Amino acid sequence: MPAEMPMSDDYDHGRRDGLRLALALLAAEEAKWSVLLGESPSGRTNAAREVRHKTLQVAQKRVHTLLNRLTPKGETAMNAELAAALAKLGL
Repeated sequence: MPAEMPMSDDYDHGRRDGLRLALALLAAEEAKWSVLLGESPSGRTNAAREVRHKTLQVAQKRVHTLLNRLTPKGETAMNAELAAALAKLGL
């Protein structure tokens, strides 16, 4: 069985940036659905919206946990390129 090759720092950094972007997108979707909770006169629609909202919250928490596991102990700042991309998207 071949030994596992170490990943480059650029690869790891790009992977963390991708997770940060996914986290921001999930947060935006979660915010969109939280506004719609309980707004429909249909109980079935409201139930579906609550499930979708909770699913987005769980996904957001899982991505955040994975990001924390991949982030080196000393790194806390977001990449400037990622921050610019999020600002461009309005997130």
